Amino acid sequence: MQKIRVGIIMGGMSSEREVSLESGRNIFSKIDRKKYQPTPIFMDSQAALWEIPVKLLMRNSTKDIEEDLSVDAVPVAYEALRERVDVVCLGLHGKYGEDGCMQGLLELLRIPYTGSGVLASALGMDKFVSRKILAIYGIDTPKTLHICKSRWESEKKADVIGQITKEIGFPCVVKPSREGCSTAVKKIVSKDGISEALSFAFKWDNTALVEEFIVGMEVTCGVIGTDSPYALIPSETIPTGNVLSLEDKFLYGQGENKTPARLPDEVIKKIQEIAVQTFCTLDLKGYARIDMFVRTDGRVTVLESNTLPGMTPSTVLFHQAAASGITQAGLIDGIIEAALKVHANKRGPL
Repeated sequence: MQKIRVGIIMGGMSSEREVSLESGRNIFSKIDRKKYQPTPIFMDSQAALWEIPVKLLMRNSTKDIEEDLSVDAVPVAYEALRERVDVVCLGLHGKYGEDGCMQGLLELLRIPYTGSGVLASALGMDKFVSRKILAIYGIDTPKTLHICKSRWESEKKADVIGQITKEIGFPCVVKPSREGCSTAVKKIVSKDGISEALSFAFKWDNTALVEEFIVGMEVTCGVIGTDSPYALIPSETIPTGNVLSLEDKFLYGQGENKTPARLPDEVIKKIQEIAVQTFCTLDLKGYARIDMFVRTDGRVTVLESNTLPGMTPSTVLFHQAAASGITQAGLIDGIIEAALKVHANKRGPL
C-alpha cells in the first residue's frame, strides 16, 4: 500500500507558536510510519513555509529554527504544496493558523486538512461570537462584556469601568477575544485593575472580553469524529494561581490535570453531552477540545472551543484518549482519517 504523504505544519505567527512547535514535532514523532510518510513543514514569522530537516525540528525554539532556515531548509511555495503532500496535519495554534486563515488557503489549494473548516475555525477562535451562538442554543456560557479598543480610547474610561462594575462585578476576568494559551488573561478583584488589564489585552487584539469569575471546577473534554462525534473522558484542570496559565497547561510538573475529573458519573456524562452539543452547534470537525466549568450549583458552563487543541506530549487530549483505550498514534491516525473522509465528501469549502 502506498503511504499517504502528510505535511505537518507548525510554528506560525501567533503567540502560541512555541506550543505549536511542540505539537508539530510530537505528531511527527508519534505518527504511524507504516501508513504515513510525514514531512515537517515550518511556518516562519512572515508566514513563509519551509520543509525542515530533523536537526532543525529538534531546536529549542522557533527563533532558533528561523536562524538557519536559509541554510538548512527548503522553501515551499504555497502553490507547490499540493505537489508535495496528500493531506495537511495542522499543528498550528492561534491566529492565522487556527482561526480560518490557513484553512481558507488550503481550501483554495484543494488540499485536505485536519480539524474544522473555515467558518467553524473562525467561530472557535472568537470567544464572544461563539458564546452568543451557544447561548442561542441553550448552552450556558459566562456572563460577558465585549469591549472594543476604539471604544475604550474614545469614550470616558470611567463610563466603561462603570458598565463593567454594574453588569459583571468583581472579581472578574479580562482577556483578549481571540487569543489562546491563557495569553493576557487577568483576574481583577476591583475596578482599580481594569485599566491595566484592558490595556494589556489590547496589545494582542482590538477587542477584549470582561467576564464573570466562575467558582467551581475547571474541566476540559475532547471530542472526536465528524458525522457522529463522541466525547472522550473529561479531565480536571487545576491551576496553580488565580487562573489557568500557559505553564499549567504545557510545562512538565507545573500544572496538575486529573483524568478522569473527580466528579460523580452523572456529572461526567453531563460534561460529555454538553461537549458534543457544543461541537455540533459550532459545526466542528475531526477533533476539538471544549473547555468548561462545573459551577458549585451544578451547571456546566462552556468557556470556549479549541479547534486545533495542543498535541504536545503532555496535553490532556492524549491522556483522555488513553483513558478511552486510544494510543497517541491511534488518535493521530483517527484525526487524519476523519480529514480525508470529510474533505472527500464536502461540497464547497468545509
